[in-house]
Amino acid sequence: MKTIIKLKIERFEEQGQEYFVATSDDLQGLVAEGNTVEETVAIAEDLAHRLLELEREKENLMTNLIEMPQQFEYPLIIEV
Repeated sequence: MKTIIKLKIERFEEQGQEYFVATSDDLQGLVAEGNTVEETVAIAEDLAHRLLELEREKENLMTNLIEMPQQFEYPLIIEV
C-alpha cells in the first residue's frame, strides 16, 4: 500500500547558511534536516521508511496514515 505522509518544511538561515527542516504530524519522530528542499525530502523519505519498519516490528502501525488517493496536490518548487 502506498500512503501519503504530509511534510511541514521550514526554511532557516544561520550565519548566512540556509537549511531546511521537515517534520510531520502524520508520523511521530520524523525530523529531517538538509541543505536543500530536495535533500531534506530525500532524508525524510528514508527516515519515514525506517520509522514505519520499526512500527511494523512492534506490530503497532500508526492508524492515522491514509492510502494514497487517486488525485492530490503536490507543490512544484522551482528556482526563477
